Amino acid sequence: MSYVGQEIEHVDVLVVGGGPVGLIIAYQLARNLPSPHKVKIIEKHPKSAQDNYGRAITLFPRSSEMLDQLGLADSLAQQCFACRQTVNYDKDGNEFPGRGWSFMENMKDTKWDFALVLRQKYQEEIFRQALKRHGVNLDAPFALISIETLDTVGPNGYKVIATVENGVTKVKSTIKCKYLIGADGGSSSVRRAMDIPFDGSSSADKWVRVDGVIETDLPKPRTYCAIESPTHGNVLWAALDHGATRIGYAFTAERQKAYKEFNEEAAVKEAIASVKPFKLSFKQVDWWTIYVVGQRIARSFFAKDCVFLAGDACHTHSSGAAQGMNTGMHDAVNLGWKLSLVLQGLAKPELLYTYESERLPNVQKLINYDKDISRLMTMQLPENWTGDPRADPNEVLGQIMAEAATFSSGLGIYYEPDSVLNITPKTQLSTVQPGQRAPDVTLHKPATFETTRLQAETPNAAKFYIVIFAGDVAKTRPSLAAFSNSAADHSWLFDESLPVSFISILSGPGGPSAYETLGGMPFGRVFYDQTQCAHERYGVNTGTGAVLVLRPDGWVGTVVGLGKGGPGELMHYFSTFLRIGSTARL
Repeated sequence: MSYVGQEIEHVDVLVVGGGPVGLIIAYQLARNLPSPHKVKIIEKHPKSAQDNYGRAITLFPRSSEMLDQLGLADSLAQQCFACRQTVNYDKDGNEFPGRGWSFMENMKDTKWDFALVLRQKYQEEIFRQALKRHGVNLDAPFALISIETLDTVGPNGYKVIATVENGVTKVKSTIKCKYLIGADGGSSSVRRAMDIPFDGSSSADKWVRVDGVIETDLPKPRTYCAIESPTHGNVLWAALDHGATRIGYAFTAERQKAYKEFNEEAAVKEAIASVKPFKLSFKQVDWWTIYVVGQRIARSFFAKDCVFLAGDACHTHSSGAAQGMNTGMHDAVNLGWKLSLVLQGLAKPELLYTYESERLPNVQKLINYDKDISRLMTMQLPENWTGDPRADPNEVLGQIMAEAATFSSGLGIYYEPDSVLNITPKTQLSTVQPGQRAPDVTLHKPATFETTRLQAETPNAAKFYIVIFAGDVAKTRPSLAAFSNSAADHSWLFDESLPVSFISILSGPGGPSAYETLGGMPFGRVFYDQTQCAHERYGVNTGTGAVLVLRPDGWVGTVVGLGKGGPGELMHYFSTFLRIGSTARL
């Protein structure tokens, strides 16, 4: 293809897809990359504050935590419906505890201990405005027409040539970029352009979702509710933002026979039938849809060392477990900080391969859960079911939802240890292991003793945090001194250009001066663990202490001892993927 005479736009990253996943990736890059790095995001469909309702609605605690560390969660909380209560009704309208969404009432160990329910329309507007504040606007409507990759161009070079078309003027233009990200949904044009197979299948099952303002005699309408309908499967009843409600039900082959055309009127009629014995009427319908249930996964999330897939572009599943947007958020956050560091020349390009190696196993786990959950919600036992063939699908569904609880909340999602980013220590120094989420804990600031949280003090700015759990300083002072003396021989630890920052957590009530408590200058910012709850939650002995590395995305990277060998182990950890010392910046 010839580009002679064409004006070619050069950007570092082109993000294709202006939904939540694409917006969050673009936001991280715009926020983390200093000038003159450039980020561009395009969307095929027009976007505005008046977008359609519907689509994804729920963020679970780990997603909220990640967005909190990006400075976005408070804006979501301003508009959301914070759902902490669930209820399950059997076919006769009697409460049946322990089934359905009951796991949501036990999502603890986090400030965000609820389902943050806010329709995608409102979430996207918040993300667009945040992105705009960092100088990047969503360009829409622009469609991706083609992708060409240049094999002769090395890492961090302009390896991708994309052709895009203005949806209004139909004028085509060319963009050269170092990396291209496809966050453009299940029918991804990026995935198709790169000829990446999309393995999986669709079932014969169809589900309907209807959002609107309702009147009902259901006793607990402002909850996440399941109704065990004999005709419409396990019916979803979800309280939404702005006083609205979502009703979701299985549209069985039996029900489909009654309609030559299935329109909004029919969707509402079936919704009313699905919640029997309760009464339901719609004062207003905001949105409705019907879709085929299926599970698919891209064979690769990263192609040609320069093209990524994220969100629905690389995995699709039912909305049965409400994981679609949450899984996409995990993709976006995992990729965002890694790409930021590589583009700045702070990390080796090989770091980008950990995106697929970390996300793919978790996506596969979700697909496996979703296959079972989606069948059970349609009152069918799982395909590989070996239990009682007469088992009640509602009972089995409750068991599987409970089994998947920590995965669904996101708080139990982990990345495999003993990889480049997650190195297990030879001696267990903390009960929180590399590859696991770093728990949020209460801390107190020096002097004022104001309460704060670890996650609030470790924002995701594409930076690692070396967190020194100093324990009881009266006992750990020799180890602290040894660590300090050894650190002096590893001056790279204090190179301000490196994406690494220190935090020290001292066990005890705190004194007038951290300097005097420690007998010298502390490492980084200091906080007090007044009741030892932080040390206890991390399983760190206050008599010995420990040093944990927190990744930018809030997972633990490694744990080292508080002593002479600690700085050397940190050197070993960081040197595997960061550019340190003379290897410097690109």
